[in-house]
Amino acid sequence: MSGERARAAVARRGASNGGAPSRKRPGRGADGGAGRGRAAEPVAERVDGGLAELVPDRERSRGWTLLLDGAPQSHVDLDDPTYLSFEYQRRIGHIIDLAAPAGQPLRVVHLGGGAFTLARYVAATRPRSTQQIVEVDAALVQLVRRELPLDPRARIRVRSADARAGLGKMPDDWADLVIADVFSGARTPAHLTSTEFLAEVRRVLAPGGSYVANLADGPPLTHLRGQIATAAAVFPELALAADPAVWRGRRFGNAVLLASDLPPSTAELTRRVATDPHPGRVEHGRALADFTGGAAAVHDASARPSPAPPPSAFD
Repeated sequence: MSGERARAAVARRGASNGGAPSRKRPGRGADGGAGRGRAAEPVAERVDGGLAELVPDRERSRGWTLLLDGAPQSHVDLDDPTYLSFEYQRRIGHIIDLAAPAGQPLRVVHLGGGAFTLARYVAATRPRSTQQIVEVDAALVQLVRRELPLDPRARIRVRSADARAGLGKMPDDWADLVIADVFSGARTPAHLTSTEFLAEVRRVLAPGGSYVANLADGPPLTHLRGQIATAAAVFPELALAADPAVWRGRRFGNAVLLASDLPPSTAELTRRVATDPHPGRVEHGRALADFTGGAAAVHDASARPSPAPPPSAFD
C-alpha cells in the first residue's frame, strides 16, 4: 500500500470504469499474462478485501498498478521487474540490494503479497533466491496470478494465509529477509504491530537477517513512533527511511523500517535514499531513538491498527 498521492492520481487517471467491476481483461502476451498494445484495459474484480483494480500504466507498455478500494497497493512492470515505481518500494529495493553481495541468492519471506512486486524484484536481481509470500486474500492471489503471472523459473511460493499465522508455520532461522507490507482497508492490522509479532519475526530470521516493514502514518506520527519503540524492544539495530515531509509530520505517508541484530549499512543506505529519484532521509542510532519521544512498545493486549489515511492521501 502506498500513501503517495501522485502515484494514486496517475493510477486513477488510467481507470475508465468508474470503479464498477469489469469483465474486461488485459491483452495477452506470449506468456499468457497481461500483454502489450491497445488491448490493455483496466480490470476490476471483487476480492476478499474489497474491489481490486488493475490499471494499465500509460507510460510503460506492460506496467500495471494494483488498487484496492481506490488505494494504490503495487505497481508492476512485467517487462522489467527491476523497475520499482512507488517511493517506499524503491527504498525497500535499496535494502534488498544491500542485504548481501550483488546477485547472491537470498531466502525471503514476504508478509503481504499485493502484485508480488518485491518478490519479482528479488527474483530478477538475485536469481535462485527462495521466496515465500503470505497473502491473506486468496481471491486477490488468484487475480494476480492470472493477470500478472510470475516467471515460472522463479522460486516463489505463495500461501493464502494470515501473515502472522503463516509466519508461525515457518522454521526457525530460515529467512535472510522478512518484508512486511500488510494493509487491510489501508491500515496495518493490530496483531502485526506488537512485540509478540516481532518476536516471531526474529525467530524466523537467520543470524544476521533483517526485518523490513512498510509503515504508514501522519501527524502527529504517534503510530510511527510507537512502532520504532516496539522494534527497539526486540532488535538492537534500527534505521528508518522516509520522505522529509513525513519526518516533519507535514503529511501522511510511508516510512520504511529496517531492524536487525547486526548494524545495517546505514551510510550506503543513506546515500542511496538521498540520491534516489524520490529522495528521502534515513535516521538511525541516537537520532532515531530521540525521534520516538519516549513512546512505549506495543504489546498484543494494547495493539491497535495503524491510522486510516485521510481522503486527501490518494488525491
